[in-house]
Amino acid sequence: MNLNELKQTLAPLEPLLADAAVTEIMIDNFDQVYVERRGRLEDVATPFQSNEQLLELMQALAAYVGRRLDAAYPMVDARLPDGSRVNMVIPPAAISGPSLVIRRFVVRPLTWEQLVQFGSVSTEIVEFLQACVRGRLNILVAGGTASGKTTVLNLISGFIPEQERVVTVENVAELNPPTTLKRLVRLESQPGIEGRPAVAMRDLVVNALRMRPDRLLIGEVRAGEVLELFQGMNTGHDGTMFTMHANSPRDALARLETMATMGNPTLPLLTIRQQMASAIHLITYQERLPDGARKITKVTEVAGMQGDNVALQDIFQFQETGREDGRIQGHYVATGYIPSFLKILQRAGQSVPLQRFTP
Repeated sequence: MNLNELKQTLAPLEPLLADAAVTEIMIDNFDQVYVERRGRLEDVATPFQSNEQLLELMQALAAYVGRRLDAAYPMVDARLPDGSRVNMVIPPAAISGPSLVIRRFVVRPLTWEQLVQFGSVSTEIVEFLQACVRGRLNILVAGGTASGKTTVLNLISGFIPEQERVVTVENVAELNPPTTLKRLVRLESQPGIEGRPAVAMRDLVVNALRMRPDRLLIGEVRAGEVLELFQGMNTGHDGTMFTMHANSPRDALARLETMATMGNPTLPLLTIRQQMASAIHLITYQERLPDGARKITKVTEVAGMQGDNVALQDIFQFQETGREDGRIQGHYVATGYIPSFLKILQRAGQSVPLQRFTP
């Protein structure tokens, strides 16, 4: 199937794909179609007459990306030529009927200026994050589903000096590093299909560490690859940035512990925590709020070990003040905590005024 044939296949969804305000298309059976538009879910009229018609479109999509979608292989997670991500599940795995989700690729990526204008972050936090990236801190971008993790990672990667060699590792390629990066290598995991061996995220992380990267960008960690990531960050691969799903900065650390245990069940929990506390400097945490807005709600330092536990200290946070016309109102405040890694930033020539941390 060529690109023109793909466009014909997607013709029933063309009105939704042409709407720049639609960021996600979700179809649960042929008669349940809804989209995310400006942060809110909306029901839309179905373009399908039956589940058979929907299934035909899904199988054509799978064929285009070189995958099978049938009873033997009922799930496909892949990306389209424009970078949009597609997830498909059919019976027998989907007992209620075929399900299709298309997460749109943003043609015009958001800028920091736009996020500040939307109230998703403050200028002070943006300038602080720039100093942290230029100072080669290891940064974890955490948040819930559809909270804007990939957007934030794309934006902070824009602070990487253009002469550095950057290697990205992703399960499904979604990152959009800035075009100013001249030495960029992109790696993507591959499923094992019909005798073809799988290429797992863990394999790619191990290989990426051997590729002499100045920076590692990991699209999302989900399993045992975090062990190799910790070891890399603790052995000279500073400036690494990665994303993960979490419900809070503390929950992010708990999930990382679980992933590390999956990678090596015999590794003592205290050792995992020590590696984690030494590897990660900073956590940005973003949320999709009840009104649909996406905001960075916390910027937190991983402040080493405190007894047997990893210590966390919030540096900046979003303070909610109320609601107006259904929208959550608030502002960003400094907590008064002065990060312990300021000396690292100063050695890298990145000066952050102490008054920036005044509440």
